[in-house]
Parts: sequence; C-alpha cells; structure tokens
Amino acid sequence: MPKTSETQLEIDLSALEHNYRYLRSLIPSNTKFLAVVKAFAYGSEAVAIAKKLETLGADYFAVAYVKEGVALRQAGITTPILVLHPQTVHFNELMENCLEPSLYSVKVLKEFLEAAQNNGQSNYPVHIKFNTGLNRLGFSGEHIDEIMDLIRNRGEIKITSFFSHLAATEDPNEKAFTLKQIGTFNKIVPEFEEKLGYSPLKHILNTSGILNYKAAQFDMVRSGIGLYGYGNDPKFDPYLKPVATLKTVISQIHRIAPHESVGYNRAFTSKDYRVTATLPLGHADGIGRQYGQGKAMVNVKGKMAPLIGNVCMDMIMIDVTDIECQEGDEVIIFGEKPNADEFAAFADTISYELLTGISQRVTRIIKG
Repeated sequence: MPKTSETQLEIDLSALEHNYRYLRSLIPSNTKFLAVVKAFAYGSEAVAIAKKLETLGADYFAVAYVKEGVALRQAGITTPILVLHPQTVHFNELMENCLEPSLYSVKVLKEFLEAAQNNGQSNYPVHIKFNTGLNRLGFSGEHIDEIMDLIRNRGEIKITSFFSHLAATEDPNEKAFTLKQIGTFNKIVPEFEEKLGYSPLKHILNTSGILNYKAAQFDMVRSGIGLYGYGNDPKFDPYLKPVATLKTVISQIHRIAPHESVGYNRAFTSKDYRVTATLPLGHADGIGRQYGQGKAMVNVKGKMAPLIGNVCMDMIMIDVTDIECQEGDEVIIFGEKPNADEFAAFADTISYELLTGISQRVTRIIKG
C-alpha cells in the first residue's frame, strides 16, 4: 500500500476472509451463515464486504433498512437479503428488489399482505420475528393463532424463517437470562410449525451466541461484529482480525511553551514545554469530543500519544513530546494497536458505536 497521505479507513478483505472462515469453523457445515452488513457493513464499505462474502459462500445477508438492501442489489449482489427493520412505506420497493422482510407485528404483517396482494405476489419469502426478552421488536407466542388467521388460505407469502434476538450473549452473568430466551424460542417454534404445516429455518444466535452458545445454532446463525474482527471479549482477540484500520497523518507540529493553551476553550494548558501534533480528522469524522482531553490515545510510530484539548470538527491534537516524528508521518487511530474495542473503551463506549460512526467523508481504501 502507498504511504498514507490523508485520513482514510483501510478495509482489509483478507482479514474479513479470516474471520468468516474462523466463525464458519464453529458451526456444522449444513448450518447456514447470515452475514450482517447493515450500517455500511459496520462503518466499512458494504458493497466490497458483501461481494467478498458472497464469493466466500455466505448464505444470507442482513441489513437494517430497505435502502441498504437496494444499494446491494444495484451493486450486483444476488444472495438473499433479510431486511431486519423495514418500514411499511417501502414495501413496494422491497419487493421490486427481491428483498425479504422481517415481519414483527400484526400491523406490519397486515400491511405486507396487502402490499404483496397489490403486487400480485405468490409465496413471497418473509421472516417472522419473535420477541423472547429483548423487548425491541417481535411477536410474542400469544400471537401465533392471530398470525395463522391472517395467513391461512392465502398464497401471497411463505415463511422462510422464524428468528429472535438474544440480549446478552456476551455476558456470562446473564447466562440464565440467555438460556431462558432460547427456551422461550424453543417453545414457540414447534407450536407454530405444527399449525403452519412445514418447518421454516430457525435462527437466534448473534456473534457472541456463536462463540458462547453452540447448542443453539439451529438452522442458521447471524454474525455482524465478529466478521469485522471483534468477539465482545478479549479472549477471542487472538482468533479474529480487525478489518478496518483508521489512519491519518500529522499535518503540523507545534512547540508549546509553559502556560500556553491548545485548541478551543483553552481546554489544555501546558505546565511545561510540550510538542503537539495536529491531525486532520475530528468529530465530523466520527471521533467525538468524548475522546478528547487526554482520554484517548493513538499510535504514532509504535508509541501511544494522548489526545489533548477538545476534539474539533475537523482536527484533533495529540501530545508527541516523547515521540520522534515529523509532519507527514502516519498515525493509527485504531486497527491492531489500539483496536476498536480498546479505543472505544477510552470513552466508555463500544466498538460498534465507534466503527459505525466513521463518517462517509473518510476515504475508504480496499486491500486484500
């Protein structure tokens, strides 16, 4: 790769392949694999990620909203795509692009049946989501008869899968709650299958579920953050590789005298002589103000340099007093060291928020 000359997010497809193959190794060969590529593939580049995963054999993709699925279809992705949170106003567009909706309430089911009928659909694939304790979206088991009453003797849709979402698979202190969720799912599904007369796919595990609850793999598993290199537990770090590395360069170096201040609101005032470097990224790029004033550190030539003062919209300042560096040198915000989990922890948040928050104005570089 050429030397970094601007702020860029480097996306390593070989790391993606490594993570996919590792996660695949944890499930039986006949268990399907759904790759979650919502939110620009967790802040990276959805089309490049999806195309790579399609060549690797991913069975399904999942996005949050219809427009995300449309973008993948327009890029040539042909693998089935589950839309996890479709809005009813987009149902016609969803069907035009052969996307598969998650249906999670009576209202949404009724509106999709109407839209499917108006579009002349037959056996259109849909996914029924059950709420087993996360309490965000989903039918309860008490809705089975009502769902059956709505779909009985109608041919517009065919249920492709039953699924649910676990709340705390990464937390060993919540094992009892997780097992209760799995038990609820295990109770709902056979009752529904008996009344339906056939057996759709079943899936409930997310990345941490794959890693920690192998007995609940059912017919398909879903992975998002794991594909991008994070297992929500440091013990899995040796087995996964970060896909995204946020890099930038030193724009200017300043020598600060005692009692001089740096940045807006004079948030940093030097007690002695210091050397600072200004970097061309800020909260408009996804590095929020919560990382400033010494909380976060970045990698300059293998050494860690703290952010000082307030994060600006387009710039951050770091203390490089003890680091030999010059203008134009590369700086790693997150990647291998620190990784996104570690950098996010500086601000008491999680890798998901950090990765998905990287602005689309940051140049994406695809490698591998």
